[in-house]
Amino acid sequence: MTFDLPATLRRNRWFARRTPALQERLCAEGQVIRLAPGQWVYSEGDPDTGLCAVLEGALRLEVAVDAERDVLIGLAQPVSILGQSRRRGGGPRIVTTRAQGPATILAISDAALDRIAAAHPDVWKDVSELVYEQLDAIVHLAAQLLVLKPRARVAARLLQLGGEGQVQARQSDLAEMCGITRKAVNDHLAALEQAGLIERAYGAVRLLSPAALGQIARG
Repeated sequence: MTFDLPATLRRNRWFARRTPALQERLCAEGQVIRLAPGQWVYSEGDPDTGLCAVLEGALRLEVAVDAERDVLIGLAQPVSILGQSRRRGGGPRIVTTRAQGPATILAISDAALDRIAAAHPDVWKDVSELVYEQLDAIVHLAAQLLVLKPRARVAARLLQLGGEGQVQARQSDLAEMCGITRKAVNDHLAALEQAGLIERAYGAVRLLSPAALGQIARG
C-alpha cells in the first residue's frame, strides 16, 4: 500500500497545525517502515530518539514495572504521532514500542530533525508541543484510572484510542489498560454493544456513538 503522506497525516491534529512547508519536509525526511507483528520500533532506554507516525496498524506502548514485567499503557492507532528528541534536553526512550500486528510507520530520526531545523528552526518548539500533548494525555488517563468506575474507564479508553472511529485492540489489551479483568471488559463491551454504542469485531471495536460514550466516560 502506498500513502499520500501529507494528506494522511493531516488527520492528526498536531501535524495539521504545522505549516504546509514543514509538513512536506517532515514527510520527505521520514522513512516509511513496514513492521511484522511484534516487531520492535524502539525500546525503553534506547539513546536514539525521534518521532514516529503510525500510518496503518497499531503500536503497543509498554513500560517495564520491574525486570520481569512490562505493562501496556497505550495502543497508538493510525495517524498517531509519538516520540521525543534529546536535541533540546530530555533523555532516552521512556517506553518500549512494538507492532501489535502488521503495521506501517513513518520514522523521523533526530538526524532528520536536525536537517529540518536548518530550514525550519521552530521545529524544536513544534516537537516540544507534541511532547506536552503526550504528557497531558497520559496524566488525564492516570486520573481516569483513579476515579472512574470500570464501565466509564472502558468508554474513556475507547474514545481515547478511537479518533478514527475504530479501535484496534484485543479485549485482553483493554483489560490491562483499564485495570480490570478480561471478563469484566467483555461484559462492559457487550452492554455497550447491546445499547448500540459500539460494534465488536475480531481484534477491533468500532465506535458507533462517540457522544454517548463520552457521557458514560464522564460518569
